[in-house]
Amino acid sequence: MVAYGDIRKWQSGPLDTAVGDLNKRCDELLGLSDELAASGTPQGWTGNSADAARTQREDLNNRMERLVAGVAAVRRAMGEAADSVEALGHAVRETEDIAQRNHFVIADDGGIVDNAPQTAHDPAHIDEYFRDRERVQTELADRVEQAIRRGTDVDNDLAAILSRAERGEVDDQGATTLQAAAAAGAKQGGLSTIEPPKNGTPWDNAGWWDSLSDAERTRIIAEHPAWAGNLDGVPGSARDEANRNRIDDERAKLEARKRELEADLDDNWFGGLFTDADAELDQVNAKLESLDKIESTLAQPGERQLLLLDMSGERAEAAIANGNIDTADHVAVFTPGLTSTVNGSLDGYDQSMADLRHRSEEELARYGDGGKVATVTWIGYQAPQLSAHGLLFDDNTVLDDHSAEEGARKLAPFLNGIDAARATDPHMTALGHSYGSTTTGIALRQNTGVDNAVFYGSPGLGTNNADEINVPTGSSYYIEARNDAVGDFGYFGIDPSHMDGVNHVSAKGTTLPDGRHLSESTGHSAYMADKSTSQYNLSVVVGGMPERAVRDDGKGAGDILSWPIPGTY
Repeated sequence: MVAYGDIRKWQSGPLDTAVGDLNKRCDELLGLSDELAASGTPQGWTGNSADAARTQREDLNNRMERLVAGVAAVRRAMGEAADSVEALGHAVRETEDIAQRNHFVIADDGGIVDNAPQTAHDPAHIDEYFRDRERVQTELADRVEQAIRRGTDVDNDLAAILSRAERGEVDDQGATTLQAAAAAGAKQGGLSTIEPPKNGTPWDNAGWWDSLSDAERTRIIAEHPAWAGNLDGVPGSARDEANRNRIDDERAKLEARKRELEADLDDNWFGGLFTDADAELDQVNAKLESLDKIESTLAQPGERQLLLLDMSGERAEAAIANGNIDTADHVAVFTPGLTSTVNGSLDGYDQSMADLRHRSEEELARYGDGGKVATVTWIGYQAPQLSAHGLLFDDNTVLDDHSAEEGARKLAPFLNGIDAARATDPHMTALGHSYGSTTTGIALRQNTGVDNAVFYGSPGLGTNNADEINVPTGSSYYIEARNDAVGDFGYFGIDPSHMDGVNHVSAKGTTLPDGRHLSESTGHSAYMADKSTSQYNLSVVVGGMPERAVRDDGKGAGDILSWPIPGTY
């Protein structure tokens, strides 16, 4: 195995020089093609000598073809190795930059040394400090692991091709010209494309992706889109392109299965009475409708990114971003709850997220840093459904936290993956509504790097203790509208309205100091209504301006006597 200390010293320059020399030699060899053809047996020459000359000429041709094939294979291998070393060098430099910014040192053996200055820390934030350092150290260790994995793969591949060429084992594949031999050799000189790490963390995945050359990334998206499309830690733009490439294949598989099920039901006198074929057919049809809904949502005006596409469960799972999660200054991830499905809910939620993004950017232009926002609708789990079967017999019943636990297991790495894919982390907010707030609360018990969390209409956050929600102290917010019975359940932990350490912001109608009137949200499902107080509160938290939120106790934005830039909705 290659050592990290060796990889950090690698340079692509010598490989590029070797490629240039091999190009010249290959051109010289190919230039001999006409001379070889002209060296045939003179016309009319017969006999033993002529036969011997003809045999020697054929042997020379064969050796030249093998030689050209070997040179062509090595030339391609060297070129791809140069590209790989250049990409790997970029990945190493990015890892070293993360380490330096956070006062870590990476040893030549790959060990991570915490070199932070020994200073006094605010006791109120000591847990956050050590949590952040643990997260960075984990990221560095995973990135180093992937750099070593990638470096070892490149080194082994190149050594194998060089050894084969040295032993004359590069096959000319029956070529009868030097040009054909060169083409045959080049086919055998390609380096392997390393697959993503098995069960990798978001930082493993980010390290793998960063170590690939641009050509490899392009090839993976075109030929192996499933490798990248749902991989947390891969940039949103690449996931989007890969997942869009998968839609037609997913549709074709579903349509083929639909035809099989319809044929089975047509041939069965009892239909689906004694089988699950009819139920499966309903699921397949719902997934086809989900693909339709995904495509129509992606076609809406404005930038969209398809960050998740999964048809393996009972119902489709998907995540779509409004805006670019790779470049936005502020990113919000919304997790919905009970009855949420891709085919039934995605378009409505996407519109709400588009509105929230727009309102948040308006507030940033008025009073913030003027930054850009991306919002994500994450239906990445099997949300509970409101039916007799769904309530009583489904493992994902709303009466149990199983679905929330499973969803949190996937939501946490999704959140970490947004940070892992970027050189600098955005300000990130997790939004959870109804049962989705339970899912989000459980996910945030892990170390996700989320800066703010807003829960609304919550039946409980999966805990009675706000300290178990791993966001910075004072950065959790709760909104409960009038006449929202779900908000009083306290079924999955204490009612968040009574949870110490959670800020309570308003859903009541109000007039802001600059004259804008915000409407009240009532009931369980109107929190994201455009131009409402609850949406406004979401927008300022998402934009990193929570001090401007309107609070239920009358403090907050309503107490600001003058704002510098008046505006109206």
